[in-house]
Amino acid sequence: MELWPGAWTVLLLLLLLLLFLLPTLWFCSPSAKYFFKMAFYNGWILFLAVLAIPVCAVRGRNVENMKILRLMLLHVKYLYGIRVEVRGAHHFPPSQPYVVVSNHQSSLDLLGMMEVLPGRCVPIAKRELLWAGSAGLACWLAGVIFIDRKRTGDAISVMSEVAQTLLTQDVRVWVFPEGTRNHNGSMLPFKRGAFHLAVQAQVPIVPIVMSSYQDFYCKKERRFTSGRCQVRVLPPVPTEGLTPDDVPALADRVRHSMLTIFREISTDGRGGGDYLKKPGGVGEARLIFKF
Repeated sequence: MELWPGAWTVLLLLLLLLLFLLPTLWFCSPSAKYFFKMAFYNGWILFLAVLAIPVCAVRGRNVENMKILRLMLLHVKYLYGIRVEVRGAHHFPPSQPYVVVSNHQSSLDLLGMMEVLPGRCVPIAKRELLWAGSAGLACWLAGVIFIDRKRTGDAISVMSEVAQTLLTQDVRVWVFPEGTRNHNGSMLPFKRGAFHLAVQAQVPIVPIVMSSYQDFYCKKERRFTSGRCQVRVLPPVPTEGLTPDDVPALADRVRHSMLTIFREISTDGRGGGDYLKKPGGVGEARLIFKF
């Protein structure tokens, strides 16, 4: 069906209006800029996943595919003008399985994770992510472990299988023990699944702390600018000889140490206080361009 000439005029006017409104909203409305940036962030990740899927599919479901996803995601921080500094990477055990536990603030955690992700390490994620379009398929191909948190029996079964996989296939896993994103600038109480997993497998726990994003990102205030983030890898916590009865104290001890470091490196909302203000810090990912 052909459009009558007046319809083309209306479409052209709407297009011109849109081209005028978008820049106006971008420069005049911080909330609009926040939504534009988050929409692009999520859309870009979905697009990158589309590119990654055929490459990862060559191997099939394999933890080595996580290297491909990491390579494709490392540049995203530059698009947003976010500097990521990694400290303590030497604390990763060189040649054994372990469980990484990290604080969870927002979907931007992906940037810090990709910056420090060790080899043969995959996250444990909620099962809903599996249905997140191309991103879910890419994660599945990369060996991400999905659990249904609503079905406790299934989650326990998966964790038992993961414990065996850790030992037999030399795999590391990354867990967010808070269980959900926390935007309040602190840490929620830790769920104990990751610690039961480490004790069951008798492998060390490697705590990783990402500094507060409050300097450049706040969901409540609809604010998303450029900024800095420090990722601190803490010394591994051994679990040899521990039993399930020791898990509550273990979880509390690890959370306390992580919370202490979180407060230290989030001083003044600068992602690490005075030492992060110096250019050229250790492992710093420099700003290339921003929008």
